[in-house]
Amino acid sequence: MGGIKFGTDGWRAVISDEFTFDNVKKVAQSVADFIHNDCKGLKVKERKVVIGYDTRFLSDKYAELMACVFGANGIKAVLSDRAVPTPSVSFAIKDRGYVGGIMITASHNPARYNGIKYKAYYGGSAGPEITKKFESYLGKSEIKIKSLDELKAEGLVVIDDLISAHLAFIKSYADIKLLKKSKLKVLVDSMYGTGNDYISMLLKGGNCKIDTIHNEKNPSFGGINPEPILPNLKELAEKTKKGKYDIGLATDGDADRLGVALPNGKLLTGHKVMSVLLLHLLEDKKMRGGVIQTICGTFLIEKICKKHGLKMYETPVGFKYICELMLKDDILIGGEETGGVAFKDSIPERDGILSGLLILEMMAMKKKKIMDILKSIDKEYGTYEYKRLDLKYPDEKKAKLMASLSNNPPKVILGHPVVDVKTTDGFKFICDDRSWMMLRLSGTEPILRVYAEAPDEKKALGILEFGRKLSDSV
Repeated sequence: MGGIKFGTDGWRAVISDEFTFDNVKKVAQSVADFIHNDCKGLKVKERKVVIGYDTRFLSDKYAELMACVFGANGIKAVLSDRAVPTPSVSFAIKDRGYVGGIMITASHNPARYNGIKYKAYYGGSAGPEITKKFESYLGKSEIKIKSLDELKAEGLVVIDDLISAHLAFIKSYADIKLLKKSKLKVLVDSMYGTGNDYISMLLKGGNCKIDTIHNEKNPSFGGINPEPILPNLKELAEKTKKGKYDIGLATDGDADRLGVALPNGKLLTGHKVMSVLLLHLLEDKKMRGGVIQTICGTFLIEKICKKHGLKMYETPVGFKYICELMLKDDILIGGEETGGVAFKDSIPERDGILSGLLILEMMAMKKKKIMDILKSIDKEYGTYEYKRLDLKYPDEKKAKLMASLSNNPPKVILGHPVVDVKTTDGFKFICDDRSWMMLRLSGTEPILRVYAEAPDEKKALGILEFGRKLSDSV
């Protein structure tokens, strides 16, 4: 059981290595034990669970297996009738008042991975207090399982549509009528994931022209990782420029994150995606509330919050921490540097499809091209260039690196003194010119992430190289 550990957003492992049918059954039983033992006092409409799955190899079979264990434990399971976005599962839980739900996905990880995300009764990511319970129950009780046909006959497993209600909500949140009237030309990359052609479907029948690529099922994801960053979005970026599209949008493997390609063939960073969405909610939709970003967030968000008198929160990496704050406080928007954003009056969960539509809505409401919107942001708040480098890092060096950063931290980075160090999650070194470098070990992969932000791209890349050399020297 020692190999099954829940990281920043669920448990992920290599298919047929640790992610096996036997281990999936063990996790299912531990979740069933948690529901029986720890969810008795929850005020929910029905003690049912939702089970969704993505387009990865065997995801549908893993989902069926989870349903077979839940049903055998007397927990009614609603199994999706197709591959669905993670936010569709979260929306179904909250909308129907269920006790929780499972999403079979490894999100943006390589095709050889699969995973299990647990969404709690509030429709958001489970916090550490819940996932630790799962781990504590692993192997403690005998696995109960029945056949799918038997459980369907008993009414303990039901196959249902989980996407339609979610799409209906999105249509009520974004101004679909306005978007259909616009003459925007948009290219959407579904990255072979669960984003499918839903953006095109939502805007069908209007003046807005939507073209979609990679919306077919391909468990190998065309040889790329379904994460909406370069080089994975090279084709989207090139086609957006060559086809003279107003904008390119991409959703990741389970459609809870958004990538944005610009007409000039460049990509918008996740920081800028969140900044644009925040300003849209504030200026165009006249909404208010607090703002949450993770420790590797941008000073741009901080400046926007100061100007508009908004409270800003900073969390460790992992959307479960953002979700926790969204449940407690009046939050307008919460997001990560990876393009995952959640919104007020929605679910406390990232939603790539809704994020994409809101960016289109901003362009339509302002009647401006995305490049003009970005130029106005730079003019008012200054330029912030963000970069990230993912390095394979040996397990035997990880503890040594963290100890070195704690005991002998860098005092100067590229000629600028370090004036502040944050250790909320990894090590973030902030310099006197507001540039910064952060080193953090991934919670789901054997990777060291090096982050950097600076006033210009050249310096941001220089900081990344500084961080790489620092990690190599340990």
